Amino acid sequence: MKKEEKTELTKEKIINAAILEFGTKGYDGSSLNNISNTGISKGLIYHNFKNKDEVYLACVERCFSSLKTYLQGQAADIDLQQYMDLRFHFFSENELYARIFFEAVLQPPKKLSERIKELKKDFDGLNMQIYCSTLSTVKLRDGVKESEALQYFEIVQKMFNGYFSSPAYSDTTFTNVIADHEIMLSKLLDYMLYGIAERRKKI
Repeated sequence: MKKEEKTELTKEKIINAAILEFGTKGYDGSSLNNISNTGISKGLIYHNFKNKDEVYLACVERCFSSLKTYLQGQAADIDLQQYMDLRFHFFSENELYARIFFEAVLQPPKKLSERIKELKKDFDGLNMQIYCSTLSTVKLRDGVKESEALQYFEIVQKMFNGYFSSPAYSDTTFTNVIADHEIMLSKLLDYMLYGIAERRKKI
């Protein structure tokens, strides 16, 4: 086996063990000591990764890319409801990924937030692509431009995720944070596209 192949296999083994650790305990509750207790020497971990942060970021990147690959593999064009259904299926089948994904998106370690934003760019691009595709199937209200609808989507998305990073969810278990986020996001996207009230007819 070539040296490069052996290195990749070793990294893969470390990442898989780290996904179990971070996916179970989150960033704050995890340690490289626990990862090394799975049969991977601490020296080997440090030979491949600088520190705990680098291992965590590798796990975050794996979660983003795995979800993106899964979504893209389902259909060329999916609408927002299909997108939410597929997300739910992916996270229900990959609970460890779910914990890492939502922690990184909603409550990331502050010192890693900027690097996580960079890792998330491709996934954000896919979200925007799906939203654009959905917009192309509906008739926008008079006076509403597609560019404005896209800008509104980005703003609302940031505000929505910010809510789950606020003190409102500081005492909530992460399992409930994930469940609330997905249920409310599905409704929010529906409200954004189709509204929440009927216009009263003028008498």
